[in-house]
Amino acid sequence: MKEISCKLLVIGAGPGGYVCAIRAGQLGVDTVIVETGKPGGTCLNVGCIPSKALIHAAEEFEKVAHLAGGKDPLGIKVAAPTLDLAQTVAWKDGIVSRLNSGVAGLLKKAKVKTVQGWATFRDGKTVEVETEIGTQVIRAETVVIATGSAPVELPFLPFGGPVISSTEALALAEVPKKLAVVGGGYIGLELGMAFARMGAKVAIVEALPRVLAQYDAELTRPVLKRLGELGVEVMTGAKAKGLSTKGDALLVETVDGKSTKIAADKILVTVGRKPLTEGWGLEQIDLDRAGKFIRIDDQCRTSMRGIYAIGDVTGEPMLAHRAMAQGEMVGEIVAGHKRSWDKRAIPAICFTDPELVTAGLSPEDAKALAGEVKIGQFPFAANGRAMTKQGEDGFVRVVARADNHLVLGIQAVGQGVSELATAFGLALEMGTRLEDIAGTIHAHPTQGEGFQEAALKALGHALHV
Repeated sequence: MKEISCKLLVIGAGPGGYVCAIRAGQLGVDTVIVETGKPGGTCLNVGCIPSKALIHAAEEFEKVAHLAGGKDPLGIKVAAPTLDLAQTVAWKDGIVSRLNSGVAGLLKKAKVKTVQGWATFRDGKTVEVETEIGTQVIRAETVVIATGSAPVELPFLPFGGPVISSTEALALAEVPKKLAVVGGGYIGLELGMAFARMGAKVAIVEALPRVLAQYDAELTRPVLKRLGELGVEVMTGAKAKGLSTKGDALLVETVDGKSTKIAADKILVTVGRKPLTEGWGLEQIDLDRAGKFIRIDDQCRTSMRGIYAIGDVTGEPMLAHRAMAQGEMVGEIVAGHKRSWDKRAIPAICFTDPELVTAGLSPEDAKALAGEVKIGQFPFAANGRAMTKQGEDGFVRVVARADNHLVLGIQAVGQGVSELATAFGLALEMGTRLEDIAGTIHAHPTQGEGFQEAALKALGHALHV
C-alpha cells in the first residue's frame, strides 16, 4: 500500500479529533484523520447523543403513563401506554446514523482524508494503520492524539452476561424489570433515572456517602427528591462485591458492614471512564504522563515536539465540548495561528430529572479563592414559565466576589436548565459582574429570568421573591 505523507495527522475522530481535523482543513492544512469506528467517537455513537435520545423517550413515556393515571391537573386523559424499547433504540440509531453521515460530510468538505483502521505509532512522526485491505503507513509533520476514553471495568464485575456498561445499556431490546446501577455519578443517575421512568425497578449502589458527590448537596436535593418519587432505591456508603452464584443478583456490602443481595436482571456499571492510552504504541514515543493521562500544556502540546493531545485522554473534565474547544485551538495552531487555552469556565450538565448545570466555581470553592462572596439564589417556584411547565422544583444560583461583584460561578437545577448553560458560560467568559446580569433585559416568560433574579438577589433587591 502506498505511503501517505501529510502535514497533520489526527488519531481519533471523536468530538475533539474531528473538530481539529475540520478546522485545520478549513485553514488549508493537508490533514489525515484515522478512526477505527464510526466518526463521532463515544459521544455521538454510544454516549452523549444516544443517551439523551433514551432520556427523552423515557420522559415522554412517563408523561403519558402519568396522564393514563387520570390524576393529571391539565385534564388530559389517555389509555395506558406501552413501550417498545427496540423501536426506541432503532429511532435513536437513526439519529446517530444521520449525525455520523454529517460528520463524514464535514470532513470531506474540509478536504480531510479519512483512513479507517487502528493506528499504532512507529515513532513520533510515523504510524501504521491496520485497515481492511492491509497496513497503511502515514508520515506526518504534526500528530494529534485524540483517542478518547472507555468505561472502567471492575475486576469482580467484568462486562458480559447481565453485567453491562453504558454502551450496552443504550442498546437493550427491552426494559429490564430490575436494574442495579453500580456508581452514583452522573452517568449512573442519568441512565438509572431514565430506566426508572420507563418502568424498571432501579437500585443505585454508591460507595461514597452520597450520590452525585461532585455537586454540592443543596444543588442535588431536588434530584434526590425525584429519585424517591420514582421509587429508586439509593444505597450510599455501600460497596458492590460481585455477582451472586446464579448471576441474578448483585452482592453488596452495606455501610454497616453487612452483606446483602439486590435482585437484578441487568447490572449497569458506571464507576467512571479511563483514557485510551494502550494499544496505540505510545510506548514508542514515551510521552510524559499526569497520572494515567497524557500531560499537556496550555496549547495541548505534549512532552514531544510536534505531538499534541486533546480530549479525554488528557484528563478532567472529560467532556465533549472541552475536547471540541481544544481541537479547534490545535487546528488553528498547526495552521500558524497564535492560540492558547485560556478558559474561564467549562459548563457541565447532568441530564438527570431535574437537570443540573454548573459553570465556574461552587460557593465553597469561591469562598476559598476570594474570601467573602455574595450569593443570590432564585427558586423556580417563583418563576411563571417554570410553573406553566410543572417544573417548580429547583433554582438558579449566582456566586460573586463581595468586593467587586465579579461573577465566579453559576449553578442551576430544574426542568430544562441544560439550555441555560450557554448563558452561564458566556457570562463567565465575558467577565461579567452582578450588575451586568441584573441590567440585561431577560425575555418574559422564560426560565432564564431566574438568572437575572438570582443576580438581583445577590445585590439585595430581587423583584419576584
